[in-house]
Amino acid sequence: MTSLSVEMLAADAVEPITSAGNAQLGIAVLAGIAVIVLLITKFKMHAFLALTIGSLALGSFAGAAPAKTIASFTAGLGSTVAGVGVLIALGAILGKLLADSGGADQIVDTILAKTSRRAMPWAMVLIASIIGLPLFFEVGIVLMIPVVLLVAKRGNYSLMRIGIPALAGLSVMHGLIPPHPGPLVAIDALGANLGVTLALGVLVAVPTVIIAGPVFSRYAARWVDIKAPETMIPQRPAEDLDRRPSFGATLATILLPVVLMLVKALVEIVVDDPEQGFQRVTDVIGSPLIALLAAVIVGMFTLGRAAGFTKARLSTTVEKSLAPIAGVLLIVGAGGGFKQTLIDAGVGQMILDFSESWSIPALLLGWLIAVAIRLATGSATVATISAAGLVAPLAAGMSTSHVALLVLAVGAGSLFFSHVNDAGFWLVKEYFGMDVGQTVKTWSVMETIISVVSLAFIMLLSLIL
Repeated sequence: MTSLSVEMLAADAVEPITSAGNAQLGIAVLAGIAVIVLLITKFKMHAFLALTIGSLALGSFAGAAPAKTIASFTAGLGSTVAGVGVLIALGAILGKLLADSGGADQIVDTILAKTSRRAMPWAMVLIASIIGLPLFFEVGIVLMIPVVLLVAKRGNYSLMRIGIPALAGLSVMHGLIPPHPGPLVAIDALGANLGVTLALGVLVAVPTVIIAGPVFSRYAARWVDIKAPETMIPQRPAEDLDRRPSFGATLATILLPVVLMLVKALVEIVVDDPEQGFQRVTDVIGSPLIALLAAVIVGMFTLGRAAGFTKARLSTTVEKSLAPIAGVLLIVGAGGGFKQTLIDAGVGQMILDFSESWSIPALLLGWLIAVAIRLATGSATVATISAAGLVAPLAAGMSTSHVALLVLAVGAGSLFFSHVNDAGFWLVKEYFGMDVGQTVKTWSVMETIISVVSLAFIMLLSLIL
């Protein structure tokens, strides 16, 4: 197929790629999702391939021409990677600088040195939330769990009393707070304002992480009273750094992109004049690309150079940070392709028609759809991307704040009840030395609490705003 024909088909994809009725479309959606679930769970296929095949299956079941289905999928993949690919790469670089320079260790050591035994769960949720801001969830787990195990052993704590707050901090950041991939893709799909979404996300995240972390950990520690497994406690390698970045510099670097994006949102609310010079400046520096790029450049000095990195080592650190995110980019891109196939097939309009007859609030509908896809596929990112595509028509005509709340509702639903089809479930189980039942009673219940409590606060904000 020539590039011209692909472009023509992509242009046609703006119109529905099939004239199928709602019943056929509904069956096509269920069949497409079932194919993805079966390939991921039964055949252990990589999510990128499963999403690609599932998108083609969806188009076929909906009666669309194969060429139009392919064009929809590739257009969605391309636009999604173009929208968030650079941001994911910059986040990975910042995370790698944080880990390799010893900046993460500096934050952990400083807070733990000033924390009493009683306040330790609160310290762990604080550390995890700060660490989790620029890092992918899996990277955050790998970074935090060794600290959790060492603190639990050193202080003779129940592992759940320390571990659950840390996991809650990482999970809430992953599901609700940009620049994580899921929220970024949902913001892009729904046309939400990033700064407003970030501000409202923080408002929802703070009480949610308190309830699901330090508060719930009291009960989790009673249900599953275990110590840190000796076999999993890390033996730290000999330190090869002459010095580490300071606590203040590390914290400032991590928070820089968040602060820049929040400033942009506040200026938009207070000034509300796109032609005003100051707002034009904040619009640029507060854009996700510039905010994260600024943090990476600053981090090369405040983290890398402060740790004694040479120019060659900085270059190596950046290079090593990009290789592991290839899979993430492909999954996010394929999820965007699946989303676009859903939209072009007319599924979004079908959901809109159904929602009008059901009289279900848009925020609750977005949450329910994300919950269903999360339970089926085990992937929070896939659930966020797919649900955002399905509820995109509902965002038309909404206020800026309510579109942001719809993004958060989808993100909250994507965290619901992690179980055996979620890689995070097995990661937590193995690191903490638990069996499947213990993992369900702690990790899975914690994820469900995050999802439900987040929704409650989102619905409350929708009444106020």
